[in-house]
Amino acid sequence: MSYGATFPLWREAAGDAWRDYTRHAFVEGLRDGTLPRGAFLRYLVQDYVFLVHFSRAWALAVTKAETLDEMRACAATVHALLDDEMRLHVRTCAAEGIAEADLFAAREAPQNIAYTRYVLDAGHSGDFLDLLAALAPCVLGYGEIGARLAADSHDTPYADWIATYAGEDYQHTCREVGALIDAAVERRLGPERAGSPRWPRLCARFETATRLEADFWGMGLTG
Repeated sequence: MSYGATFPLWREAAGDAWRDYTRHAFVEGLRDGTLPRGAFLRYLVQDYVFLVHFSRAWALAVTKAETLDEMRACAATVHALLDDEMRLHVRTCAAEGIAEADLFAAREAPQNIAYTRYVLDAGHSGDFLDLLAALAPCVLGYGEIGARLAADSHDTPYADWIATYAGEDYQHTCREVGALIDAAVERRLGPERAGSPRWPRLCARFETATRLEADFWGMGLTG
């Protein structure tokens, strides 16, 4: 599993926040099947709302991009979110009697508002790199989580969720996003990225979004 050269540096800079996110009790409950179904459905409803805003953030990235390749990569991610990832939410919730119209109209949890608005603010107040640093923990973190759980989970009722993020389609998206980040960083900061005065701020963007991801799991787990 390789998502480029920048992501491991950001992940390392995030320190304990990355483990808190990717090894959260919610995630471990998905892995071993102990996560209460109610908590999973509460998360799915909120994650559907989250993905609506997340798709808007990736659409914003199209307008922040400097090259056609960057625009195409961001547009492809919008497509993957709207037409692939959200289908899992709709299908799973429909089986539990929750219609898509109810998902779209769901009241946002405070943790959802905090996270999505932070990402959108990073894009509106910053540039393309600020937005990518705020977006990366979700996209690439889910890829890392999915791959790990697929190799370490057995007979869990959340196998469909795990398979979505461990599957080749999503892993391909992660590799493409990792390549996009690497090219964008080199274009704007040069080959010595860590020596740029902007580097600490980008690491801080990534770390803040990572902490908000962990809070999002906590919202699903405890309400």
